[in-house]
Amino acid sequence: MKKKVCFLVADHPFLDARIFKKEAKTLFRHGYDVTMIVPRRQGLLFHIDGTPFRDTFQQDTFIHEGITIVTYEQIHFEKKYKLLHHHVQSAKADRFTNALTRLGIAEQADIYHAHEFFSLYAGVGVKRALGSNKKSVSLIYDSHELVPDPKSLIGEAWKRTMKKMLTAMLQETDYVITVSESIKSWYHAVQPGVPVEVIYNSPPLTPAYEPKLYNTNRLVLGYEGIVNRSRGKAEKLFQLLEISKPRFDLHLSIIGGLTADKQGELSVPVHLEPYVHQHGWLPYEDIPQAMKEVDIGLVDLDVKHSLNNHYALPNKFLSYLNNGVPVLVNRCKDMSDMIHRHQCGYIVDKEQAGAVDYADALFYLYNHQEQLQKMSQKARRSMEEHYHWGIMEKKLLRLYERLGEKE
Repeated sequence: MKKKVCFLVADHPFLDARIFKKEAKTLFRHGYDVTMIVPRRQGLLFHIDGTPFRDTFQQDTFIHEGITIVTYEQIHFEKKYKLLHHHVQSAKADRFTNALTRLGIAEQADIYHAHEFFSLYAGVGVKRALGSNKKSVSLIYDSHELVPDPKSLIGEAWKRTMKKMLTAMLQETDYVITVSESIKSWYHAVQPGVPVEVIYNSPPLTPAYEPKLYNTNRLVLGYEGIVNRSRGKAEKLFQLLEISKPRFDLHLSIIGGLTADKQGELSVPVHLEPYVHQHGWLPYEDIPQAMKEVDIGLVDLDVKHSLNNHYALPNKFLSYLNNGVPVLVNRCKDMSDMIHRHQCGYIVDKEQAGAVDYADALFYLYNHQEQLQKMSQKARRSMEEHYHWGIMEKKLLRLYERLGEKE
């Protein structure tokens, strides 16, 4: 008999690459009956950049590419975190009255798979409610990042309460999935009894891959993702171009850009426009085509105020490697560990690297393109041999098989 899986989603867009395109579709292809309960904002589902779907996906419940999608109006759980903590501590199910929990209970699934801190909260309520009716279910917490982040600037009282809440919820969790070895170790320290599996945020191997050649008189720096104050600050990218212009021909290729609440394209200084190529937000499958022009990819993370960033292996990092693009990063533990292991990029040895630091690194690499060539080959090889989604999905399926055997 088919096992029924229910994904619980509190914040992410329903077409999120990890949640829908990789995990849900992998499970569906391997015979699982998959339902996703996902949030609407002001009555509308939203795309990966936050843009609302106004003409499509209008039904409350529908099937998309074999996956059943059940929608609800997004809940701002964080505004009531003290009350939620009390509900978790109560050990009762009847206090979990939110829509995500109610819809989850109605699905009567065998395995519940939560993708955020607050969807885990909803999942605990589902598991308690079904357990009280003699239905035993498994609960997975797919932690894409650390919550609460010990280094974040939010209040210490909030972090303490959230940590207590997490510790209690993990006692009712059957498996944690996370995205780096350091985050795995962090979860083991918080709750040693819960099993943790690392499933990297890897794309499928780029088809029809063509090795890159580095023998030109220019260099194209790639930036994939959101460009805002904390992630890839636009001013830093433009300053980097300004510094580099007198030294060598540097271009910037942006795959992504502004979020939906900032309308239009990123504003580029007029004198830099010929050097900035904006691709905008692309469908998941079209990213490899845009990556063909990229010689080296930038990942610049704020680690001063985020332990999560220190431990992260972000989507863009693995996307670069998948396309044979060496990575240029500031000093963050897990990215640095992977670069050292595979010799697939260049680390600026500062936790807080500025435009001058990156410009110096790029000028060095421009003058040593034979090193970039080797890094590119090793980047692609690391994905082929260790990290592509075909390898990760086997880990996901083994985890699900283990949970199935427990029942």
